[in-house]
Amino acid sequence: MRTVLISGGGIAGPALAFWLHRHGFAVTVVERGPGLRPGGQAVDVRGVALDVVERMGLLEPARRVRTRMRGMSVLDADGKEISRSTEATFSSGRLDSDDFELLREDLVRLVYERTREDVEYLFGDTITALDEDEAGVRVDFERAASRTFDLVIGADGLHSTVRRLAFGPEERFAHHLGSYLSVFSADNFLGLEDWQVWLSEGDIGYGIMAVRDNTELRVAFGFESEPLPRDADALRRTIVERLASLRWEGQRLAQAALDAPDFYCDAMAQIRMDRWSQGRVALLGDAGYCPSPLSGQGTSLALVGAHVLAVSLAGAPDDHAAAYARYEERMRDFVALNQSLATEHQGGPAPEAAMAHAKNALSLDG
Repeated sequence: MRTVLISGGGIAGPALAFWLHRHGFAVTVVERGPGLRPGGQAVDVRGVALDVVERMGLLEPARRVRTRMRGMSVLDADGKEISRSTEATFSSGRLDSDDFELLREDLVRLVYERTREDVEYLFGDTITALDEDEAGVRVDFERAASRTFDLVIGADGLHSTVRRLAFGPEERFAHHLGSYLSVFSADNFLGLEDWQVWLSEGDIGYGIMAVRDNTELRVAFGFESEPLPRDADALRRTIVERLASLRWEGQRLAQAALDAPDFYCDAMAQIRMDRWSQGRVALLGDAGYCPSPLSGQGTSLALVGAHVLAVSLAGAPDDHAAAYARYEERMRDFVALNQSLATEHQGGPAPEAAMAHAKNALSLDG
């Protein structure tokens, strides 16, 4: 039985593990975190990704935990409503669409629960070295004993360890898009009910939505900036200071960011590479072609890429080079279209026609 190590326990890695197990591979997933990562923004499942979720048997479970927004308000810097909509929201698009939105942590949990009986998970560990020869890839871990796998897949995000070890430093592939995004949770001190509010002031702004039966707020705060050092404490201080400067609810939001156990902040960036494989190693999702949250398509790319990669490997189980080439051939144009949603429409949501074209530009059975 062919053995595959997947680095990354978010959405892309476990989704790939699901499909590889179904095709007869023995799969191990290594995740740096001690368990499933809490927090994160609401994510969209759109277009062909809906087919992937349905084929995984997760469509109805995912719909049951979807966000259920009634609409949104756009506020000025003083918190005064200047427009509202009960037809669409900035985070999920049209409310009457077949697409749907759910919290990232809920989707991660659903995919993990579907795979945990069939897949080996190594939490609290990470890859430290890769050494490939004719027999496979010898992998050294930070904690676990070294092992050899037939294939290694990096599904470990924007700052991928696998990409760094197999392809070189991140700076060669990362393209900063001029802004940062922070996401964190807070008690619903605004009293929102199935509603979201959006506010911008100068080069900073945020969106806030009520989640968890309106008991919690999920805050997505963005600001323009040149690249900053990757220092988690310094980034949190920056967010707290910038939030505190806002006129409407700035102080309470700043305190929430300071206290949040699930605080996240990172650059809005894309990963662009000439190829996503090197020998027996390949990249999936954000590790190979991060579109940035500005595209709204990261989750869909991860889900679709996982399915396409697994089908490609199953079609050529003894020829990983051919499988990887087929994976790239099928995914390249789809990735380019979805990345363009972030680069060609910065400063606002992509036009509906562009979004529809990008999300439906690939057939799973093609």
